[in-house]
Amino acid sequence: MQTVAYARLRRAASPERAGLHAARLDALVSHVDALPGAWCAGAAVLAGRGPYVAVEHAAGWAARYAAYDPRTGHGTELPRRRWAPARTGTVFDLASLTKLFTAIAVMQQVERGIVDLDTGIDHYAREYAGRAAADRGITLRHLLTHRSGLRPEIPLYEYATRADRLDALWREEPGGRPGSSVCYSDVNLLLAQQVLETTTGQGLDVLLIEGVLRPLGMDDTRFRPPRSWRRRTAATEDQRTPWAKLDRGMLRGAVHDENAYAMGGVAGHAGLFSTTGDLAVLCRTLLTGGAYGTARILAPSSVAALLAPPGLGFGVDQPRFMGELAGPLSGGRAAGHTGFTGTSLVLDPVTDTFLILLANTVHPVRRPADDAPRAQAATHLARALR
Repeated sequence: MQTVAYARLRRAASPERAGLHAARLDALVSHVDALPGAWCAGAAVLAGRGPYVAVEHAAGWAARYAAYDPRTGHGTELPRRRWAPARTGTVFDLASLTKLFTAIAVMQQVERGIVDLDTGIDHYAREYAGRAAADRGITLRHLLTHRSGLRPEIPLYEYATRADRLDALWREEPGGRPGSSVCYSDVNLLLAQQVLETTTGQGLDVLLIEGVLRPLGMDDTRFRPPRSWRRRTAATEDQRTPWAKLDRGMLRGAVHDENAYAMGGVAGHAGLFSTTGDLAVLCRTLLTGGAYGTARILAPSSVAALLAPPGLGFGVDQPRFMGELAGPLSGGRAAGHTGFTGTSLVLDPVTDTFLILLANTVHPVRRPADDAPRAQAATHLARALR
């Protein structure tokens, strides 16, 4: 059988080549330039359409602060010579964008017949039979659509051993009947991870390397980035109680999420690090129905399941962070996610566009969530289509 090659991403000679309006894209760049100091320390953005990258830009600082001073409410700056500028190749902590990868890994195992979306997860976790989460009819579909009834978070970082943490996950009692309502929960993706690892005998990190990252050539994406990446990785938070849940100091190259840290840096809900360029490859892969170059990671039917409302792992038609890319322009089909550290990804199958905005809004300290800058960035891209 002849191998089909799908177009790889390349930089557009002009915005018009990508079917985008240059002045509107200039407004997107100006918007990102204004974010450091107001919303984040540093940011990187990539936007494109079809096989073309039309915007790739960075602003601000990947690392600027040595600590956070709660007395002044400001960061203590590093010596000026040690400030690290944000660049288009800067590696960011993706936080909850990790959930998208976990959902893809689930669909790969669905294709192989290893798991089924509508079979109770107790079927895949015999050793936890009789525990609450495994004994209430919760399915992988419930987990990926946040309809399991499980609460948003369990403080796994308070448990002494990994065995204790897993036991706490499986013992968690749903607060309502699975399937009856939506409650966004990190626990959902942590349980999906456990189903994957139990059924395949491989860690989520290995599943993603072999099933997604290596085939797509996403060499700048991984859990637990090596120390050699530290200089090009964006710093996050000076983690100390009471504003954080653990006392870990300034983080750079170590996962920000406390539960992901407790799980050894590999978790279904958070833990991956990546760049705008690598995430653009993922967007292009999904927009072409699961293939990139000569690699195919999913069947078109699996991609359709991931992106069809209400989305599996992906959020669909959410103006709060998609701006005008959601709604009538995309026919309600725009899909994506956000991450607590300041990350977001949006792709639209209708207009064949994609937008990745990565930032370190938690440097030097976490702040209240604000999706407005993400939504405005997406709106600039939407208006560039008109």
